[in-house]
Amino acid sequence: MLEGMGREQMRAADADRQQIAEQLRAALEEGRLDLSEYDERLQEAYTAKTYADLDRLLADLPGASQVVLPAQPAVPVAPPADRATAAWLRETWGSWGNTLGILTTIWLITSIASSELAYYWPVWVVGPWGVVLAYQTVSGLAKGEPRRFVADQEHRRQLREHRRERKALYGRAIANGELPAKPSKEQRKAFIAQATANGDLPPKPRKPV
Repeated sequence: MLEGMGREQMRAADADRQQIAEQLRAALEEGRLDLSEYDERLQEAYTAKTYADLDRLLADLPGASQVVLPAQPAVPVAPPADRATAAWLRETWGSWGNTLGILTTIWLITSIASSELAYYWPVWVVGPWGVVLAYQTVSGLAKGEPRRFVADQEHRRQLREHRRERKALYGRAIANGELPAKPSKEQRKAFIAQATANGDLPPKPRKPV
């Protein structure tokens, strides 16, 4: 499948992005990039898709070397489809199932209290709702919604982790006198850029496309 395809169009791997990030960090330390330029290019490096995207970030940096293609490209491992589908189905049908359980319990209690089996009225609530969800389920499975759902959940988890790490860095910096007790927006931005450059904080996760 790769026959006839140039290096620039080939997909880059995480290891390739990390190599570019290290070279950008070296350029920052040498004074070839300022913090704003470094932060912008670093974000682009971690979201680059092809080797051409990575090469462009080093085009004006003397001594920077392009990423060399591996002798045997790694085979990407797809996330378990069954687990992704199960998680998405729980999210899609969870409220419906809870509502069904509550309404059925109310119906059962009223039937016991009246000493006769009452008409199952919850069907008028969960029935139409279930039909709509069934349509959404079939459509979502055909469009790959489970994988997008899992990717979005992972992105949210990464954002929470990133915020915790950032707050911890702020706290240590304030305690050590590196930042004032109430730093300005510019001070926080410069501090985060420097922490990212030093490897103390990973770049902010980007939302999957």
